[in-house]
Amino acid sequence: MSKWLLWKRGVFPVSVGVMLVASATVPGVGAHRAVLRKGTKVSGQAADAYPGTASASALLLPRVMVPSRLASVDAGLPVGAQVMAVRFGPGPGSYGVGQPLTARLSHPVDADDRQARAIVEQGLVVRSDPQAGGSWHWVNAQTLHFRPRSFWPAHAVITAHSSLAGVKITDGLYGGRSQALRITTGHRIEAVTDIARFSMTVYRNGQVVRTIPVTTGKDGYRTRTGIKVVLEKQPTIRMNGQTIGIPSDSPDAYDLEVRHAIRVTWSGEYLHAAPWSSDAHGERNVSHGCTGMSTDDAAWLYRTLNPGDIVRVIDGPGQQVTAFDNGYGDWNLNWPQWRAGSALPAEPAERDSSAPVGPRMNPLI
Repeated sequence: MSKWLLWKRGVFPVSVGVMLVASATVPGVGAHRAVLRKGTKVSGQAADAYPGTASASALLLPRVMVPSRLASVDAGLPVGAQVMAVRFGPGPGSYGVGQPLTARLSHPVDADDRQARAIVEQGLVVRSDPQAGGSWHWVNAQTLHFRPRSFWPAHAVITAHSSLAGVKITDGLYGGRSQALRITTGHRIEAVTDIARFSMTVYRNGQVVRTIPVTTGKDGYRTRTGIKVVLEKQPTIRMNGQTIGIPSDSPDAYDLEVRHAIRVTWSGEYLHAAPWSSDAHGERNVSHGCTGMSTDDAAWLYRTLNPGDIVRVIDGPGQQVTAFDNGYGDWNLNWPQWRAGSALPAEPAERDSSAPVGPRMNPLI
């Protein structure tokens, strides 16, 4: 028994239950193959019929109805092609206005291939309401961060999605489907620690809401300066000096249960309650790098700050926090430095996701 498969220029007999293989070299795409089994409609490229049918070399298949027992597509990319997925971060939720967006690629894109990197950036679409603009910055071959020129607006809705599905990025690498991200921002909260004055001032939407006496890192353990972003909060955490290289028999050794801990670096810098050093709060710096305060002040700060909120440290002798390897130090790069990490030649505007972003396949799905 046979059925008839209609192509644009020819009618070819196909036995029911026999697979049909379409393969061809497509200009700008390369070798292309699809296996048709059970399914429905197919949009195709230039193709050859499976051996045993009449030749259909270089015939176009803009729309093909395949018999139901044959029609489904097993592949739609060039033979041997890899598919790159994108994972956006942070997770969905509400954050402070200092929270950068991240994009983690499943496959690396080399720094030497600026055209490929530009295609990726164009396909990673970020929008905010109110509008904030911004730019991607390549942290490494598989990670990008996105931020505006200054912080996000308060009470904003921010979305990120990839329009790279089917887009040729490099020879053999194509964009795949990725899950979109939606986050919101709350109030603009900023905690500014003045090391020389042993004081922290907390602002909400530009207004001072509390001033807190603090102690920061002593000589040899200086608190890093610059702009940091809250990473996470822990109501109680155990802190042991051995985790930062202090021997247990050192005069500087410590092993403490700490309350109201707000993390700002992955290396272990926190804002937290430090009742054991209450006589130093507002007077001198005695910590091992963290910012300590009274339990009451720490409890209030814990309720006030959330991931993504801004923690700025000024007027201290410590080194500036690095941009990417110890938390979110992204804001310590000025705008020209940040834009230098983009492969696009000009500051990107918000893009219409329906606009073409590069050479795109017409996958057989």
